[in-house]
Amino acid sequence: MGEVMVHLSIVMPVYNESRTIRAAIERVLAVDYPCPVELIVVDDGSTDATLPVLRELVGRGLRLVVHARNLGKGAAVRSGVAEARGSHMIILDADLEYSPDDIPAMLDPVLRGRADHVFGSRVFGVNTRYQSFRFAVGGRALTLAANVLYDSCLTDMHTCLKLLPVADFRALTLSEDGFGLDTELTARLIRGGVRPYEVPVSYDGRSVAEGKKINWRDGLRCLSILTRVRAERRPQPLSYATTTRTPHVAAVVVTPVAVEVEQAPRSLGGDERPLAI
Repeated sequence: MGEVMVHLSIVMPVYNESRTIRAAIERVLAVDYPCPVELIVVDDGSTDATLPVLRELVGRGLRLVVHARNLGKGAAVRSGVAEARGSHMIILDADLEYSPDDIPAMLDPVLRGRADHVFGSRVFGVNTRYQSFRFAVGGRALTLAANVLYDSCLTDMHTCLKLLPVADFRALTLSEDGFGLDTELTARLIRGGVRPYEVPVSYDGRSVAEGKKINWRDGLRCLSILTRVRAERRPQPLSYATTTRTPHVAAVVVTPVAVEVEQAPRSLGGDERPLAI
């Protein structure tokens, strides 16, 4: 099976990450990717020094989307994907828990035509560091719940690193504005028959004192979303299965662009402008 064309959109939602945002972006820009890539950073109404840093870094090639007020991580991701020009997308947080160095390994099965959906799995105890036992076990328990409900066999449902076709993300009705979007996206994908290819990735979890924003209430919300999506009469159709693949061409176009969106994301429609990083 030959290589296929892939343009990757990295979507980075950001809220009050002034301590890590510069390093996070520098790490993304330093990676040698095997395909064209763009970086879309969405400032979700930060009230610290995050936005000035982002405006300073626009000249490095990232594209900036700005929310006038905080709408939640899910809303920020949807705004970023609305601006995406790539064939595939991946969500990467700005808190340095995940490494963009793992993205090329996740792209490999897509470029080889083996999979369209790839999850970066944090194997508990292997190249990982969890700050709390309850966070690690909680993630495992919710992954088990998803596997039982959907007859899937995921090892890490809550990994941030999920690589999928942009068309599939846009085809789904995703309504969660907060951290629940991650669960809703996974649930709708596996409810629609997707069984992601999993690739091991590294993970350096931060503590609540260091800025981790999820808590046990998010776990209950996750379980509620899994149950709700599973109870729906029919799965939502995915669009990528009907698209035609073309040979992969490895070339990166460098075009710094800044985009600012106040609250409502706009659709690019058939825009074919070059990717940027």
